[in-house]
Amino acid sequence: MKRGHDRVRPARDTALRRVAREARPFLRARTGAILRLAGWSLLEFAQTFLGGYGVARALDDGFLAGSPATGLLWLAVAAVAVLPSVLAARGVFGRLADLVEPLRDGLVRRAVARALSGALGRSGDVSTRSLSQVTHQSEIARDGWAGLVLTLRSFVFTAAGAVTGLLALSPALLLIVLPPLVLGAALFLGTLPPMAARQRAYLAADEAYAAHAGELAASVRDIAAAGTAERTVAESRALADAQLAASRSLARWSAVRVVALAVCGRFPPLLLLLGAPWLLRNGLTPGGLVGALTYLTQALAPAVQALMTMLGTAGGRLVVVLDRFTDAPPPPADDPAPAASADSPPPPRNPARHTPVAELHEVTFAYGPRAHPVLDRLSLTVGAGEHLAVVGPSGSGKSTLVAVLAGTERPTGGAVRWRGRPARPADATSVRVLLPQHAYVFTGTLRDNLRYLRPDARDREIAAMADAVGLEALLSRLGSLDAAVDPDRLSQGERQLVALGRAYLAAPPLLILDEATSRLDPAAETRAELAFAALPGALVVVAHRIGSARRADRTLVMDGPRTQCGTPGELLRTSALYRDLSGLWEPGEKHSIRSTPPPSPV
Repeated sequence: MKRGHDRVRPARDTALRRVAREARPFLRARTGAILRLAGWSLLEFAQTFLGGYGVARALDDGFLAGSPATGLLWLAVAAVAVLPSVLAARGVFGRLADLVEPLRDGLVRRAVARALSGALGRSGDVSTRSLSQVTHQSEIARDGWAGLVLTLRSFVFTAAGAVTGLLALSPALLLIVLPPLVLGAALFLGTLPPMAARQRAYLAADEAYAAHAGELAASVRDIAAAGTAERTVAESRALADAQLAASRSLARWSAVRVVALAVCGRFPPLLLLLGAPWLLRNGLTPGGLVGALTYLTQALAPAVQALMTMLGTAGGRLVVVLDRFTDAPPPPADDPAPAASADSPPPPRNPARHTPVAELHEVTFAYGPRAHPVLDRLSLTVGAGEHLAVVGPSGSGKSTLVAVLAGTERPTGGAVRWRGRPARPADATSVRVLLPQHAYVFTGTLRDNLRYLRPDARDREIAAMADAVGLEALLSRLGSLDAAVDPDRLSQGERQLVALGRAYLAAPPLLILDEATSRLDPAAETRAELAFAALPGALVVVAHRIGSARRADRTLVMDGPRTQCGTPGELLRTSALYRDLSGLWEPGEKHSIRSTPPPSPV
């Protein structure tokens, strides 16, 4: 299923190019801040230069020349050079804010503007993800950009100080030191594009094998009956070989990256020692040799290592996050919805909203032939893209309605239709997903739990789901999608989040939440419900907080067989029970009205 942030873009318009295109005017507008940052960084240049040069002069002009006092004086100069750089840290971080905070503020403004634009005239998919962009992604971009600026600044001025010091000691040093540094840097930068391509290929092969394994597990009897075991084994072997080949290719490029780091960090001191006899014969002093080693081991190699590490980790993540902000918003709808009044339902989120997904026609339900009916000739239609909340006191029939609507209970009378046809158990898995209050999580990986209803879901779709529903904290705590999940070690709220993420990936035509967010705090519940409401299917929520009812297009108030349906504004005027429930819920929404235990989903 395509969503707004998964739109296909031209192959040549890479994420890095899109981000760079918008970064140039941002940096040009802050040239002054960059120059002030560079000014404070000159102190780090001086520290690096004096660190190696002072050691060289302490040996040549002091200890080796028979003047310990002079040697100690030069060592003191090298040590005192650290103090200005400490003072410069305050100025550097002050100027850093002039570069970092405008980026975060601009991203927040862009996300808010996009959310408002989407709410007024677009499908709503963008406004859902904007919540994460404002609160989470903008902070990731801010921290990543700050780290990149600090690391790049330190590398530039440390490298400049070290190269200047080597040049001052002996220009011949550069002939030995610079080639491995340049070669290693070029080799590292050259690994970035193929590493990304190999990573994508490995993920694709892994997903293909997982999808095949899922189909195989469900078709063992058919395979045995049809006598196609050999062909199935051959297909499995081919997919496994493809996955193995992709992983080996990724490992080879990872080894190249390790070689690049070794060339930059280990080769220059080694070559310097190997070339020491030639350098000493051509005018380099013993102190100069030690000073050069000081530059390489204490300044240049650590700076290169830090820069490469930053570019290989946080730099890639920064580009991905910024690309989420730079992609184009979806085109406006041909016929924007008119502005809604305070009491009217929100504008349609989906052009096919008028299409009925689930219908109850004169439905009656009783738990026995002589029992009073829980549902009495109830008629209800839920359309595509519609958000319906169900409220009522405990025992009012909310869970019974959910069970009948989901097809887990057959009505005593009347008819239930899904997408215009009579509801059948055989169609249940393709039409609806029912999430009860007690979420089902099994022992396995987080990826397997999330893909339980949709085995072919890709990692980028899982990432988009986690962004929309609010699974980032759990994913961060577990470490990765392949982390093992022990249900007993998850809180009830975390279990509900896993079940919500599973349902979001499935994106069924009809999603029913029977207090499935009861263990979440109000903010997390709001985020999850808004994410589901932005999907094209119908959403039915048994509400346990008044906020759920207020977010819905319509609310069904249940009091046994008596029901009333309308917008939240209408119900406040016409339904005494709804007003009573609103009053009970109001104080911080800490109270909740529990329904009877929900039926298990099929």
